[in-house]
Amino acid sequence: MYSTDYTSPIGEMLIASDGEAVCGVWFYGQKYFPSDDFIKKDDLAIFSDVKRWLDDYFNGLNPKISFKLKPEGTEFRLKVWKILSEIPYGETLTYGEIAGKISPTMSAQAVGGAVGHNPLTILIPCHRVLGTGGKLTGYAGGIDKKMELLKIENILSSN
Repeated sequence: MYSTDYTSPIGEMLIASDGEAVCGVWFYGQKYFPSDDFIKKDDLAIFSDVKRWLDDYFNGLNPKISFKLKPEGTEFRLKVWKILSEIPYGETLTYGEIAGKISPTMSAQAVGGAVGHNPLTILIPCHRVLGTGGKLTGYAGGIDKKMELLKIENILSSN
């Protein structure tokens, strides 16, 4: 697995790839940060694509993903991450709403665990998931980063 670093306006990030797909994007120091030993390789084409996408995103654009994503997780987590991927830019869902899309008996807490383990932060937009009543809860990168991402998408006011 290869990696490169990215400097975002809200913190340093690590991007990981198998050489063909993006397998991970994390903020340094976030919860569930990988302990893998990656081979630093800044010149992979996919890294240029991801960095350009992130630059556009942090500049307030709504870029489309044109590169392969390859998150690894359990069948349940993959199902939750697919739902996250479908949340439109500038919109949100609650943990409970996601749970309801999976099963009428699914718990919001189980969804929260899967959301927290999302290995592709921002690319799979887990920051667009809110608690009951729109409450800002949980974000592996920290609530401060979640707030900044929601401000970029004009979901939260910058005041």
